[in-house]
Amino acid sequence: MSAFKTASCGLDFAAVPDIQEGLHVATASKYHFVTFPITHPNFKREFIKGKAKNRPGPITRSDMILCSSDWSQYIVGKLSPYIDVDSTVPFIAKNSRETINQELSFATHLGLIAITIKLKGNLEKTMNLAQIVYNKIAAEPHFQAFIWVQVPMENPMKQVYSHREDKNVDEMEVENTWNWWNSFRIVCNYHKKLIVALVVSNDVPDKEEVLRWIGEPVKCLIIPTSVFITNKKGYPVLSKGHQDLIKAFVPLDVQYIITGSNRHQNIAYYYHYLDHLWKNWQPDGTIERFARGFEDYLQNPLQPLMDNLESSTYEIFEKDPIKYELYQRAIQSALVDRADLKKKEKDDTPIVVMVVGAGRGPLVRAALNASISTRTTIKLYAVEKNPNAIITLQALKKEMWGDQVTIVSSDMREWKAPEKCDILVSELLGSFGDNELSPECLDGAQKFLKDDGISIPQAYSSYLAPVQANKLYNEVRAAKSTNEHESNFEMPYVVQFQNKYDIDEPQILFTFVHPNKDDPIDNSRYGKNTFKASQDCILHGFSGYFDCQLYKDVMMSIEPRTHSPKMFSWFPIFFPIKTPVHLKAGDEIVSHFWRCGNTKNVWYEWSVEKPIPVAIHNPNGRSSKIGL
Repeated sequence: MSAFKTASCGLDFAAVPDIQEGLHVATASKYHFVTFPITHPNFKREFIKGKAKNRPGPITRSDMILCSSDWSQYIVGKLSPYIDVDSTVPFIAKNSRETINQELSFATHLGLIAITIKLKGNLEKTMNLAQIVYNKIAAEPHFQAFIWVQVPMENPMKQVYSHREDKNVDEMEVENTWNWWNSFRIVCNYHKKLIVALVVSNDVPDKEEVLRWIGEPVKCLIIPTSVFITNKKGYPVLSKGHQDLIKAFVPLDVQYIITGSNRHQNIAYYYHYLDHLWKNWQPDGTIERFARGFEDYLQNPLQPLMDNLESSTYEIFEKDPIKYELYQRAIQSALVDRADLKKKEKDDTPIVVMVVGAGRGPLVRAALNASISTRTTIKLYAVEKNPNAIITLQALKKEMWGDQVTIVSSDMREWKAPEKCDILVSELLGSFGDNELSPECLDGAQKFLKDDGISIPQAYSSYLAPVQANKLYNEVRAAKSTNEHESNFEMPYVVQFQNKYDIDEPQILFTFVHPNKDDPIDNSRYGKNTFKASQDCILHGFSGYFDCQLYKDVMMSIEPRTHSPKMFSWFPIFFPIKTPVHLKAGDEIVSHFWRCGNTKNVWYEWSVEKPIPVAIHNPNGRSSKIGL
């Protein structure tokens, strides 16, 4: 998952008399990069007025001190601390503007990969800074560096109030620093080159606040040496609260920067301790191993009804250690019930099982194994429309299954079955439950099922939750639209969420039951859900999940609260919205979702009613649809 075999950690220098020596000190202590001032601190410039206005000589040291690869690989640039483009003193603001433009220009000349800037307040104190930064990053490809926006996790005013007897910090309304960042990135149009560098404070924020930051593009954690405590052996360590804080960001592959004076024997001790924690906290579960490399990667949902899946796609999903075990348990339970029924009716004919959408046969194997374990005799039909998968099924029949299995090369909706079945088994679920058209397929296939027959699955429901996901929003925005409707925002994506914040818990949206007894059958749906924001945040879209009742108490789920352990066949789905909605604590989010269809296609439409109306996405399926 990580690009680093060890924790990526940088060392911050307030001033660097000798760049080569400073870099040597850092690398000798195992640090991977350093943060240096872009210009020499002794070479302060005064463009408007002042003693240094006409000072001769260079503004800083020569770029030839290091080779170009060292500048780009090891150095993160820092702006001069006296820069204040939002100063109320005109000549300071003007001088700062000239200075920052000069430093950013020189950083581009050096080829620095990143430059840090500090946020010191809300837009009232940073609007000019935002204007300068956005002008630079919007000038791509001329400006290549990322901007690491330093944001303190705790508002410094809390510390000020805590030391004043006339002020009670609990009673003061101290603006949350997330709002500083949020307003700054909004006026910079959510630009993807704006990255968060969180400055860890002595006090640990509450859990919900940390989770909100997980939904932001956090690149690194800046950890002051003052945050560390000393253990019995004299080494720097972190409190349990700070450990939990840092652990929460490990899945995002954040980097670390150690800043402040060395408070222990060797500056390397801080790095060794963070590296120790980082290695112990690497997620290594079944799902994490399967999803490695696909975190926050947008994929178009499969359409197995329209498209014939490739062998490699079948192979990936057949490796799931849990899904087919659950299916086998469900089939076993159904076989026992049918066997008991046949015994009461004194019927000694085999139990007829039909696997519709058999693929390369994993459900056929599950049914045959269930037959052996329950000591029941079955007659099995394997129905599959993909002619390439039929070749695999025919080979398995010849080599392993024999006459117990009948291979049928046909679309389940068109096949004329020679008899009706006791148990109808299918595996047609998508990330949203119904998005691979399981309802339509099973409605067409249920004519094969006896009146008292069993469908596996019996029912499934889709779930919806509002999410803040800045990275995914930028990924969708970067995708090319095929029409003037910004079609990239009018289609759902399959994605393994990681860099996101769940604004509220998932709620049920649509439910489908099989066999479908409705007359007439109508699989169109409409759902209205009401969620609530617990704190200020941004709505970028909705995450989607499903759970499924295979048979009786055998459940299968990707809904986070009930997720089947170690099952990885499905990633969640993401429905973006074109314009992010700024939410205040306590705001209601009222969403509207439609499942629409005609004789050729099925599609989703979605909108938001509250806190502000949002245009309906994907009307008439103009940008995305699922072919029947």
